[in-house]
Amino acid sequence: MSKVSDPIRVGVIGMGWMGEVHARSHAQTRARFGEDAPDSRLVVCVDDVEARAESSRSRFGFERSETDWRKVVDAADVDVVVVTTPNVTHREICEAAAANGKHIFCEKPVGRGESETRAIHDAAAQAGVISGVGYNYRQVPVVAHIRSMIAAGDLGDITHYRGRFHVGYGGNPDGALSWRFQRDLSGSGALGDLMSHVIDMSHSLIGPLRDLVSRSHTFIASRPIVQPGEGTHFSTGGGGTRGSVTNEDYVSALVMFQNGARGTFEACRVIKGPGCDMAFEVHGTAGAVKWSFERMNEYELFVDSEDERGYRTVNAGPGHPHYASWYPGPANSMGYEDLKVIEAFEFASQVSRGEQGEPGFADALRVAEVESAMERSWESGSTEAVVRSES
Repeated sequence: MSKVSDPIRVGVIGMGWMGEVHARSHAQTRARFGEDAPDSRLVVCVDDVEARAESSRSRFGFERSETDWRKVVDAADVDVVVVTTPNVTHREICEAAAANGKHIFCEKPVGRGESETRAIHDAAAQAGVISGVGYNYRQVPVVAHIRSMIAAGDLGDITHYRGRFHVGYGGNPDGALSWRFQRDLSGSGALGDLMSHVIDMSHSLIGPLRDLVSRSHTFIASRPIVQPGEGTHFSTGGGGTRGSVTNEDYVSALVMFQNGARGTFEACRVIKGPGCDMAFEVHGTAGAVKWSFERMNEYELFVDSEDERGYRTVNAGPGHPHYASWYPGPANSMGYEDLKVIEAFEFASQVSRGEQGEPGFADALRVAEVESAMERSWESGSTEAVVRSES
């Protein structure tokens, strides 16, 4: 894989909320990480709503705006393409970008299921371009620290893992029928949108899965139809014409890891109560940890000691990965977009070095293979093996 010299020239396709997040993130990497960060330059932004594209150009400092994504993947002055469009468009955009030698960062889920994800992975691999995926919860400083603890054996042999993503963005029955609730546009629902994070986090912390049994359910069968390009999946529609929800609101699974650990996964987009409870609990023979994004900057640690029983709270601090680029002292709060800045820094650094890192399209494919096993289990009602391919 070839290196890219500074500046790394960035094009962002899709200027909804997530596109704006990526634009801000790339603009901040040098400010946060200093000379350690490659110099990322915002060259072009694209949205099929012209006014939104031009507004993004003006607000974030892109050199130009376009309404046709092909003008980004074909552009000679673009090194990196960031894809934040609806899932239905990912394959065509990513394959075209790879064919033109562009490095690609794509928001999850990369494809609408395993076959699309595999095709996108293969296109990038064959082109020799670097890929990245928006599994940003990996980047939380205390989560990165917990990953190191587990790898070092500080919790002993891992025996239990519980992962969940409970977020009620779809809990209002009058919430807009955005593309996320339509199988033809998004593929799966809570499986791809939320469970993908749960699966990736478990892979990152514990390792690959062996088999599972899974269930799904749709609680809200119809939603108000809104104009394309208006609002987000958080918007409400109210009265008027309603359309059918064609994918699932809820997914759960009992899982077995290849290392013998047992676990449970659960994701729901209509649950009442949690705002953004992306969380995990890990139990080993020597200790345990708990973490939730709703309390992102701390974790609960249990060490199996005769002198001290029970969990204690550990705050984020400068000793945790990347935290010191924000604060010199402990117990200060970082937020969601800070994770996207770390994500942009890591990906730009990989591009600058010419080295594929994690998470990339290979990681997205591993997630999609687990999701396929879950969907097979919905149909069979039985335990299904996770079939891993060579990649």
